[in-house]
Amino acid sequence: MFTGIVEETGFIKSFDGHKLVVECSKVLDGTNIGDSIAVNGCCQTVVAMSPNTFSTDVSAETLKITKGFKASDCVNLERALTPKSRMGGHIVQGHIDGVGKYLGDMKFEVSKDLYKYIVYKGSITLDGVSLTVSEARNNVFGVAIIPHTLENTNLKYLKIGDFVNIETDILGRYVEKFLSTKNNNITEDFLKENGFM
Repeated sequence: MFTGIVEETGFIKSFDGHKLVVECSKVLDGTNIGDSIAVNGCCQTVVAMSPNTFSTDVSAETLKITKGFKASDCVNLERALTPKSRMGGHIVQGHIDGVGKYLGDMKFEVSKDLYKYIVYKGSITLDGVSLTVSEARNNVFGVAIIPHTLENTNLKYLKIGDFVNIETDILGRYVEKFLSTKNNNITEDFLKENGFM
C-alpha cells in the first residue's frame, strides 16, 4: 500500500519487455529484495538491487493496463507504507486501472469505464502522484496541483498527447461492487448502524 506522495524521481535504465531496471537513490534506503516500490504508480516487487539501481519483473497484466516503460523515461518512485509511515496522500494500492491522455492545463481524457470512478473533489493517482480532482465532465477531468508537487514529480515533463497511469480511489470500486449485489438492503437504519448518518 502507498500514499501517492512521491519520494523521488528516477530514470529507467533499461526495460526488455520483462525486466525493468530503475536508477535511483533515496528509495533504495532500507529497501530489501521482495519489498514493493511504486514506479509511476505501478506496484513492483524488487527482485535485485545494486548501489544505484533496483530491478523488477513486470507482469503481462501491468503491460496491458499501463502506459508501459521506456529506457531513459523519468519515473515517480515511492516505497510501500510501513506501520510508522505518515499517511500524507490517500490510500493507493499501486494497481493501475487504466491510462489517461494529457490535454494540457492539467486536464486528462479517459475512457467512459474509467471516468465513472472519478468524482469532483475526489482523490486520484496520476503516475503514482496523489492529487485532488478539481473538475470532471464528459470523460475529461482536471487536477489541482501545487508547484512543489509539479517540480518534484515527472508530471512537469508532460506534453499534450502523453499518457499517464491512473489509479482511481478504491472506495468507489468497493461501493460499486456492493451496490451491484442482488441482496443489497441499504436502508436508513443500515446506514445509521454503520456510522454513515
